[in-house]
This record gives sequence, structure tokens and C-alpha cells, in this order.
Amino acid sequence: MNQDDLFSPPAGDAARASELTRLLNQYAHEYYTLDQPSVPDAEYDRLFRELEALEAAHPALRLPDSPTQRVGGALLDAFDPVTHVVPMLSIRTETDTEASGAAAFDGRVRRELGLSDADPAVEYAAELKFDGLAVNLRYEQGLLVRAATRGDGTTGEDVTQNVRTIHQIPLRLIGEAPPVLEVRGEVYMSHADFERLNQRQQAIGGKPFVNPRNAAAGSLRQLNSQETAQRPLSFFAYGLGEVQGSSVPDRHSSVLDWLAALGLPVCAERDVLHGAAGLAIFHQRVAALRDNLPFDIDGVVYKVNRRDLQNELGFVSREPRWAVAHKFPAQEALTTVLDIEIQVGRTGALTPVARLAPVFVGGVTVTNATLHNEDEIRRKDVHVGDTVVVRRAGDVIPEVVRALPERRPADAPVFHMPSHCPVCGAHASREEGEAVLRCSGGLSCAAQRKEAIRHFAARRAMDIEGLGERHIDNLVELGLVHRLADLYRLTLDDFLAMKRQADERDGVTPETVQQGKVATRWAENLLDGIAASKQPPLARFLFALGIRHVGESTAKTLADWLGQLRLIRHCPAPLLCALPDVGAAVAASIADFFSEPNNQQALDDLLASGVQPQGEHAPAAALRERLTLERVLASLGVPGLTEARSRALAAAVGDMEGLLALNEAGLAQLDLPDTLQQSLWHWLNGQGQREALQQLRACRDTLLTEADHASAAAGVLTGKTLVLTGTLPTLSRDQASALIEAAGGKVSGSVSKKTSYVVAGEAAGSKLDKANELGVAVLDEAGLLALLGQ
Repeated sequence: MNQDDLFSPPAGDAARASELTRLLNQYAHEYYTLDQPSVPDAEYDRLFRELEALEAAHPALRLPDSPTQRVGGALLDAFDPVTHVVPMLSIRTETDTEASGAAAFDGRVRRELGLSDADPAVEYAAELKFDGLAVNLRYEQGLLVRAATRGDGTTGEDVTQNVRTIHQIPLRLIGEAPPVLEVRGEVYMSHADFERLNQRQQAIGGKPFVNPRNAAAGSLRQLNSQETAQRPLSFFAYGLGEVQGSSVPDRHSSVLDWLAALGLPVCAERDVLHGAAGLAIFHQRVAALRDNLPFDIDGVVYKVNRRDLQNELGFVSREPRWAVAHKFPAQEALTTVLDIEIQVGRTGALTPVARLAPVFVGGVTVTNATLHNEDEIRRKDVHVGDTVVVRRAGDVIPEVVRALPERRPADAPVFHMPSHCPVCGAHASREEGEAVLRCSGGLSCAAQRKEAIRHFAARRAMDIEGLGERHIDNLVELGLVHRLADLYRLTLDDFLAMKRQADERDGVTPETVQQGKVATRWAENLLDGIAASKQPPLARFLFALGIRHVGESTAKTLADWLGQLRLIRHCPAPLLCALPDVGAAVAASIADFFSEPNNQQALDDLLASGVQPQGEHAPAAALRERLTLERVLASLGVPGLTEARSRALAAAVGDMEGLLALNEAGLAQLDLPDTLQQSLWHWLNGQGQREALQQLRACRDTLLTEADHASAAAGVLTGKTLVLTGTLPTLSRDQASALIEAAGGKVSGSVSKKTSYVVAGEAAGSKLDKANELGVAVLDEAGLLALLGQ
């Protein structure tokens, strides 16, 4: 074969390849979408092999819509984000599963449109609510160019490579397609295909999938499209995204007809109806058909059919007023509670789960059901051994609805939530006003490990570049990382071993391995990213620890006011309450986190691994104004001890030593109401209270002493404005700003006549020029530190 033939195939071969592509796509549409094959499978296979041979001989003949291109060869590292031009919004769910649910939706629509009882019934398009994964298909000039998941409605993931493996989805639309057409629809898996897939999984020793929806979602998010091609996925179109260069039909039902004419699969089980009565009839009819459908649904969808009325109705809270999902009644069954176990979630929530005698409900065999929390167990009065009603609706986690106490065995034990996490042994606590019990061992608990690392490595926390979700999952699952500190002990060999084991587990052989090479650049970059994160500003380090209720703002408050990690990690809640914008719940959460020995050990391990927070300084001088005795007393949580009464108590006892020295006789001499005297005496004599007060006193004394030592420097910059420009030798921008603010100064982004100092580093730009022009004093880093007395 002449080398030029690769680029200039014979005209006859080009025409044949084009004809074969057209024929094969037509036959695939007939087979997969219309279920009306016009040729035997053997004939399709013969033509497919002929096209493959032509394309192999002349790659230039390979068209974008060639059926040979449905499976890509490249293994993705991750899915790229896709911003939806038209957001993929969710629709409201009507949980009233009776005819009154349809009537409620129709009533809302009529009110919004200003219709009276005398006006005609509203026309609706009614469809099935598929139980799959929503996707957006983008066609340009009739060719499929991108497919994306819904994601958060604004940004999804690019799954084009995987969607191309779904034979029902045309790579090229039929007939006259608009220049740009985005099609919304649902990727799902039929019951028959789901059963075959699980049979294959079991045959190869794999884990069977729980249900068709999970199987479809997992298949679509495979990084290897060749694996997705082995999973039997299907698709139904149900709406539009962006459309350019074409007028859209004026009714939703006509839009679906239009999509079907373009070669897209559209479910035939749909109808155009009028008024609430028509909707209720459709809901009832589909409910009767539900068990005989070849795929899962969990309700029906009603949409106002006329698009001009849709536009008039608009949206509320990012949900269209003109559409609703009308659910079916939940399916219920009776079974027995064999045991109640505790599951620890990724955020530390302890959830009681009932282990059940297997029962078939909602289309699946159920062996577990959530009991939500301790309050729900008490409300439903569930005991181990009880006969219970179990409900499953759609893809919702099965739940225990109620117990049947009349069937309860005489020896059925009452269940009590544990006081410690069953995974790591850390103490479990329940915040006031919350129903959920939580593990306090966030840094060391195996159940929370992945989530803790994801948060720790995030850009606004430690900013470990390149350490994404996939790497974190593999590091934890393959036993390379047990604590956060383990990240800083990883080696190149560790990362390469992780990649090799993960590939073996997933049945993947990278192209580099096939060529006898080992790619290392990615691992070297990751190690560089981990090393670069070792010196974070103190505020970002505190945020990275994942303390409940501590966001970036609260972390900055802790760093600015207390200044040093050693002080923050031992500060009791009543003192934390004195800081700006730190309420009782947040203070309790911080103190609870640091009171857990497992967290303290994890913190010590991090520091020992070379992590060193930067920008630490003495406590803010203004701390004395906030840690007054009366303010601290008011934060102790003594019932009835208000701020006004705290002032009276502070005046009476003089200091913390005076409070600790109080006996019953001394307390009776104070000018306090009898009820408060009793409350305070009871509180003081509570278990461990006096020891806690001793620790509080010692910590307060330390903070006030160190704040006083810093007060001279703190006054240096009070009322002054500084501007930072360029790169300083040792201080980051955040660290320099923290020092200036701790000394009472303000950091500005622009230079003016009111600027007190410009702190200039290497590559200082126009701000330095402006300072010289205005005669503003210029300092280098050494000058700034000298000004601060450091």
C-alpha cells in the first residue's frame, strides 16, 4: 500500500465507507431505538467488519459518526467539568401520592396563570419519571460533540467517551438538525440487562450491583470507556437545553415528537391530558403498569404542555412552576429486626441501622433499614426482635416505619446508643438541638478518613495540588494512608505501588505499561505538591483540620485573636465564646474536637511529620477586653447566670480563685437570688467542674499574660494603614497581613495619601512607584519586623 493512500483513499473506498456508515447507523437505530431490526445480526456484523477494514487501511475515511468509534481507547485520569449553557434544574416533587397530589399541582398552575373556574382546563404533557442518571447531549451540525452529567445543575462532568458506547444514542442525528441542539434525558438500565450484568459479575467473582440505578450511574462514571461498553445502558430523551438556529415546537409533546424524528429514543408511555382529572387518571394507569415495565420508575412527571405558558409561569427557587414529579405510594412489608448496629458516616454521624430478616419490598430484597437516630428509635419504639413495617420508595434507602409492639417477644431488649465511636473508640457527642450523635475523632477515625483527607487537601485548606478524589480513595483503600500525617511520609515508590495495585484491582493495563515503561512524572508532581503544603498560614491549617462548624472565617478569628496553635488546642469553650462571632455551639465544637485524645495525637503526628503553621504570634492585645471575669462567668453555662448577674458575681468574688474558693456559706452571703445560688452551688459541685474551672483559670491567665507582653507592639500600628507589594523573603502575604492586623494595623490593597507604610518585597510594582510619588514611607520585611518589635 502506498503511503499516500493513507491520506488520499480511492474515491470508491470513500463512497463505500460513507455508505457503510450510513447503513450501519440506520440498522442500529432500527435495532436499538425502534426495536424493529430490518437485517439479521450476521449481516450487520459483516458490514461492520467491512467498514473496520476500510478504516484500518485508510484512517482518513473514519468519520466522526462511524459506529466503529463508539468505544474510545484512552483511559481518563478524571472527568473534566462542563458548565451547562442552560442550567439542568431539578423539578419539585409532589409527595401526596393520591389524586389530590395531581389536583394540588393543577390548582397551583391555575392560580399562577390567573385562571378562574370558568376558564378551560390546562393542557399537560405527562411522562414517566425514570430512575436513572440525567445527562445533557450536545449536538453541533447534527454530530454528537459532548455529553455531560447534571452535576449540581450548573456544572456537570464530561462523560462523552462513555455516552458514545450507548447504542441508542445516535452519533449523528437523522434529517435536518439545528446547528446546535442540546438534548436532556435519562441514562438507565433495564431489568433484563441488570440481571444479565449481575450474572456476569458473579461469574467473574465480582460484587453484584444493588439496583439498576446504581449500576447505571456507576457505569456512566467509569474512567475506562471500554468497561462502560460492557455495561448495557439505555437512554430516553425528555427535554431540551440550548438550541441555536432553529425554532422549537410550541408544545412540549411536539418537542418529544421532534426529538424522536431526529433519531433519539423517546418513551412511548406518555400522553397529553387536560386538567387535574386527566393527570390523576394517568398517574393511576401508570401505577398499575409499573411492575410490568422493563425498567424502574418512581413516579410520573407532569408538564404544562404549551411553552408560552411555561415561560409565563417561570421558576421559583430554581424549580420550574410548570412541572412536577408525582410520586407513587411507598411499598411496605413486614419483617423482623434481628439486630441494631451502628454505621459511622463520612462526616462522623452515628446512624443506627436495623439488620432485618430478608424481605422483598419495592422490587428488591431488603436486609437493612435505617433508623435515623436515637430520637426516632424512641419515637417508633423499636426493639431488637420486633416485627416492623419496612418501607422502600424508589431509590430511597429503606426505613423502618413503625414497630408492632403487640408482636414483641417478652425478652426484646431496649436499644441504647453507644457513648463511643464503634470504629475508632473516640467519644461520641450530641450537640444541643441536634438529633445526631457524632464521633469526635475526625482526624483519626477510619470511617471519616477519606472525607477528612479531601477537606485537608482542598485548595482553600492545605492546597495540596494534584491530590484529587481518585488518588485519595486509592491511598486509603490500599492501606497507604491511615492518618493525615501519613501523607507527608509517602515516597515515590509508595505512589507507584498504589497505581500498580489500583490498575490490577480495576483490570486496567495502561498504555505505558504495555510499552514496558513506568510513568513517574504524575507521582513526582504529587510529592512536590505535598511538600509545598508543609508551611500553611495558621488560619488555613485550622480550617484544614475539619473541625465541625469551623469555616474559614472562624479559623481566621482563632488565628488572629489567640495567635498560636498551642494556645488554641487547649483553650476551653467559655474562653472561646469571648472571641468575635464565636457562639456557644461553635466554641463547644472546637473544645470538644481538641479534648479528644485521638485528635491531639493526630495533631502531634502532623507536626512531627514536618507540617509547621506559619504566622503565629502573641495573642491579640485586645483579648484582655474580651476575657473579663464577668464575660467568662456568663459563658460557663450555669442556669440562670445572665450577663447582668455575672457582673454582680464577678464583683463579689473578685477573680477566678474567689469563685473556686466559694463554699455554701460564702455563697449564701452573696447578693444573688436564692434560685441562682442553688443553681450555682449545684453546678460547682458537678462532676469534674472544679477541675475544669482550674484549667480555665490557668488558660485565661496564660492568655492574658501573653497578650499583655504583646500590648506594646500591638499599639505600634493602631490606626495605621499598610500596603503590601512584591514578594517578601520569608513571610507570605497572609502571614504579613496577620502580623499587621494583630498589631492593630489595617492592610489595604491600594496606595493613597492616607497610607502609613508600604511594605515592599522583590518585584514590587506600581504600588511602590505610587508610594515614592506620594512620599509614603517604604519598609522591607526586616523593617516591618523591627517596627513590630520582632
